[in-house]
Amino acid sequence: MTFPLVMGLDGSDESLAAVDWAVDEAARHGLALRLVHASRWERYERAVLSAGRGRPSGRVLAENLVAAAAERAALRDPDVKVTTDIVPDDAVDVLLRESDNAFALVTGSRGRGELTGALLGSVGLAVAARARCPVIVVRGDAAGTGGTHERILLGAGEPGAEAVRFAFREAQARGCTLDVVRAWRHPAHEDAGDPATGESEERASAVLDALVRDAGAERPGVRVRTATVEGPAHTVLVHRSAAADLVVVGARRRHGHPGLQLGRVSHTLLHHAHCPVAVVPQTV
Repeated sequence: MTFPLVMGLDGSDESLAAVDWAVDEAARHGLALRLVHASRWERYERAVLSAGRGRPSGRVLAENLVAAAAERAALRDPDVKVTTDIVPDDAVDVLLRESDNAFALVTGSRGRGELTGALLGSVGLAVAARARCPVIVVRGDAAGTGGTHERILLGAGEPGAEAVRFAFREAQARGCTLDVVRAWRHPAHEDAGDPATGESEERASAVLDALVRDAGAERPGVRVRTATVEGPAHTVLVHRSAAADLVVVGARRRHGHPGLQLGRVSHTLLHHAHCPVAVVPQTV
């Protein structure tokens, strides 16, 4: 069974702009696109219903939002099958449930009603930290979101096999180059918040070779470039994201830990990357 690409809609300008990216992604992989809007309008407007005043305004707004997004998607690519759903529940809870049966979840970079200047909406952050499928936050400049660089960037700190396979699959679908980068630091510069610390450049190169060997054998047509860079991983990857169309990082999901599970690198990229960010879970 092929799962759809799921897009979480919240009515923000960033969310609507991300619809275009989601349509293109669905088309690349031959997937259906499922547009989901969730909010607790029903709870707050139950009194309106009980008074016999018709449907709550929140429902009407939600229907208009989803219809506009579906129309936008159809104009973007009429060959992509689009379905919609409106769920009167907490957005994070809804999207986490959707992650059980999704190829990936897509969100905009800032939610409706977030504080001005917020770098990433609370829903996007919570979903990226807890979802059971890859989560792609569409952010960055026009070049990054438009896919003009023809390059995927994989951060090879401790990405896990799932992140590596995801990055190779994306590069193959786009017919573009995959840059695999591992940051390294001398032991004297160790940082407890940075997963790639305290190793030599030779060790970093060996780790890179091991990471790409199996995935490269499965997808031999993907052009791969590897690089080791001295410095903090979060700084290195934010800088290199300016020349990428998507940056991919892994996130460990530990059983029995229901809270947010994002490392420093993922957290920094979600707030500061110059292109969309894919956080790919790896259960340990």
